[in-house]
Amino acid sequence: MKKSRGFWSDVKKYRTLLLMLLPAVFFFLLFAYIPMAGIVLAFKQFNYSGGIFGSPWNGLSNFRFFFDSGDAWRVTRNTALYNVAFIVVNNSLQIFAAILLFEVAGKWFRKITQTIMFLPYFISWVVVGAIAYNLFNYDVGMVNVLLNKIGFESVDIYNTAAYWPIILVFVAAWKTLGYGTIMYLAAITGIDTEMYEAAEIDGANIFQRIRKITIPSLMPTIIILVLLAIGNIFRGDFGMFYNMVGNNGLLFSSTDVIDTFVFRMLITSNEIGMSAAAGFYQSVLGFVTILLANYAVRKYDKDRALF
Repeated sequence: MKKSRGFWSDVKKYRTLLLMLLPAVFFFLLFAYIPMAGIVLAFKQFNYSGGIFGSPWNGLSNFRFFFDSGDAWRVTRNTALYNVAFIVVNNSLQIFAAILLFEVAGKWFRKITQTIMFLPYFISWVVVGAIAYNLFNYDVGMVNVLLNKIGFESVDIYNTAAYWPIILVFVAAWKTLGYGTIMYLAAITGIDTEMYEAAEIDGANIFQRIRKITIPSLMPTIIILVLLAIGNIFRGDFGMFYNMVGNNGLLFSSTDVIDTFVFRMLITSNEIGMSAAAGFYQSVLGFVTILLANYAVRKYDKDRALF
């Protein structure tokens, strides 16, 4: 009978892999787990003399303020709807682009296209916000200058909330298209080429091969990426929303999300407890959402669930 190895023998055997894993462990420990102690601020009346753990408890008062303010439903709705739009639009475009690149002949064309698509991912949201301002500015923006040239009146985009859902969804898709396409393209290149060859011999055209082989083979990757995205469905991309919109109160009805609301509350009112309550509410919503989504996937196919 073979004797099972002990814990320390496994550590010694896999020491190189464990050492490579250490930076990620320290990162999440430092920035995700240790800060969890700050959750208590959501239930305290914070003061600087007492600090996090010495401040007096105030029960659910911070949560009452958040919900009585009238902003809770608005920012929750905006956050969820934007993220649903991002998940649907971004993943659809990324899958389409990955399939298109895979089917296109010409290695050089594929490499050049991938590089061009990937570049926006590295552009800071500060720069993207500056580009948007130069495009949509009422007086000197490129869009309004072109509209005036062809005889139309200027459009006051920065004072009209209705335009911004379309703008933000478009900008998010443009910025993340290359990164997501690379992941889906990697999954496609891992599909057994013999299946494509067999389908081609049987007379299947390119659209039938995509529908019967490529998309079904991509489903595990799609499910995992969508589940991970659903886990953040109540977390807005603060960098995007703040740099694109800033503190423009005229646009809050359609652009204010939980993250920007918490930041603005902290800056303007200096109420750390109320900001912590809104952040805690956001985390609970995200946790419940990922549990429900994972449960739905397990009911469909338990092998494709996260846990």
